[in-house]
Amino acid sequence: MKIFSVKFKKSIENSNQFFYSTFPEYAFYGRSNVGKSSLINFIVNSKKEAKVSSYPGRTKFINFFLINHKWYLIDLPGYGYSFQKNRIIEKKKLIKDYIFYRTNLVYLFLLIDCRIIIQKLDLDFIKKLKTYKIHFCIVFTKTDKINSKILDRNINYCKEKIEKNFFSMPKYFKVSVKKKYGREKLIQIIKNLNEYFELKKKPYREKLIIPNS
Repeated sequence: MKIFSVKFKKSIENSNQFFYSTFPEYAFYGRSNVGKSSLINFIVNSKKEAKVSSYPGRTKFINFFLINHKWYLIDLPGYGYSFQKNRIIEKKKLIKDYIFYRTNLVYLFLLIDCRIIIQKLDLDFIKKLKTYKIHFCIVFTKTDKINSKILDRNINYCKEKIEKNFFSMPKYFKVSVKKKYGREKLIQIIKNLNEYFELKKKPYREKLIIPNS
């Protein structure tokens, strides 16, 4: 699938600003500084669409990027850190309202820094995704920053913790923005889902069957 158009649509600061859309949406979420904005730029083959910072907590709003005039990539604020501590409650509500109640959200990419073993915050969020029946996969980021042995060990640990708590490991991918690895597989998922979405014309995730990538 070729990406020929990328347009920043809107930043959402509170739930009252959500807008009506018939297009499918794909969200990127994870701990602060896990590489959400960098991965979005990697997918759309740009270095400037989503703002990237080396400091955690810089993405404060929900940012919508319209792709090919037909679907959205969503850059969500990270969890585990808040640049303004007095806004933690508001940010949590905003993210909850989007992830668990936005019917246009077709799929969520949960990013985990492969250098760090899966944390309780990650597991707690996965539990909520399971409870609300949100379709998601795990994306291990920054794979170029550790050797393959440690990478495999950390991923296996992640699988063990998830299977211990949730019975089955979701689909997962390894990516490296620096080495330009993993982009095609993520785009293929979106392509498959876009085709299914277009066929069914049903933006309701409870009625969506995720096809094989």
